[in-house]
Amino acid sequence: MNPITMSLVLMTMILGTLMVMTSSHWFIIWMGFEINMLAVIPLLTKKHNPRSTEAATKYFLTQATASMLLLMAIVINLLCTGHWNVMKPNNQMASTMMTTALAMKLGMAPFHFWVPEVIQGISLTSGLIMLTWQKLAPLSVLYTILPYTNSTLIMFMALLSIAIGGWGGLNQTQMRKIMAYSSIAHMGWMMAILTYNPSMTLLNLYLYIPMTITMFMLLLLSMATTMNSLSLMSNKSPLTTIYLLMTLMSLGGLPPLTGFMPKWLIIQEMTKNNNILMPTIMILLTLLNLYFYTRIMYTTSLTTFPTTNNMKIKWQHKSTKKITFLPSMIIISTMMLPLSPATMMLE
Repeated sequence: MNPITMSLVLMTMILGTLMVMTSSHWFIIWMGFEINMLAVIPLLTKKHNPRSTEAATKYFLTQATASMLLLMAIVINLLCTGHWNVMKPNNQMASTMMTTALAMKLGMAPFHFWVPEVIQGISLTSGLIMLTWQKLAPLSVLYTILPYTNSTLIMFMALLSIAIGGWGGLNQTQMRKIMAYSSIAHMGWMMAILTYNPSMTLLNLYLYIPMTITMFMLLLLSMATTMNSLSLMSNKSPLTTIYLLMTLMSLGGLPPLTGFMPKWLIIQEMTKNNNILMPTIMILLTLLNLYFYTRIMYTTSLTTFPTTNNMKIKWQHKSTKKITFLPSMIIISTMMLPLSPATMMLE
């Protein structure tokens, strides 16, 4: 893609998200979502092939449906209240439709089917944008209308997202699909605590984004998109393999890594609110995620192939890509657990 075109597309995408996050007018918010969606589609089709075209089409249809639901909810709210301001939706139907539309945009269960398919059909860089930047706008709107949403519906979608994020990734061998199901599960954790303590949701988001960025950086550095290609990494670059495994374990929420912090604080907050059953189920379902992360670790570094050393070495040349912020991102993604007491004081 032409650099000028790419700059224009990225600026438009950022503008759309900022319009959503800073506006208090429902129509401007809807416009921001539309601008953002239309700017992202060229990024998805950056590599011209049938898979990326199919992914962009699926993304467009899903997001257009979600925008239609959101606009319908906005119109119902306008008829009931007589204004466009983001205030309490007086109509229960409008509130439910808004929550559903935002869940579709976030890729939460049961509206998650588009996420793995779209992420698998696009490049790693575009997938990184989809799983990080594209979560900000819907989450900000959901955060704003939180006191007026149906908490039971949000908790149901959160639990279902954690379950599907774990089960869906069990039989996957493509790293992009695994990251997509991981994103669905993390969205579930964020939504589960949203009704109790919204600042915990923001903390989870702040830690989820660096971990996901680090994971995609390592995949870009190793030029690996499948578990088979990762299995040759330990011979090719042992240090990158160690970083990858630490990031995976952090994504799974294994102590003493960074990813354990949000899960620990969320469970603590929910038990303080006398909700014991929900966090127990969430912990059990998270073991599914941890299992397929551990399976990647086993395939990557603990498998010895019945071949000679020459056959185990990947035939391609080593990657010449230099990712500037990778060391800093690895530290943030794996070593921030000691800051938990300071985080709890801020809460």
